[in-house]
Amino acid sequence: MDYIEKVLEQIKDWARRIVEAILGPEAQPEPEPIPVPVHDRIPQRRR
Repeated sequence: MDYIEKVLEQIKDWARRIVEAILGPEAQPEPEPIPVPVHDRIPQRRR
C-alpha cells in the first residue's frame, strides 16, 4: 500500500505541474492591507 500511495502522490504532483504549465500558477491570495492611522482632526485656529 505504501508503494501505491507514493505513486499516487507522484501522479498528483505531475498533474499539478501540467495544469500550472497550461493555466499558469495558482492564484495567490492578496495580502490584507495594513491600516494606516489617519488624523481626521481639523486644526483649530488660535485666537
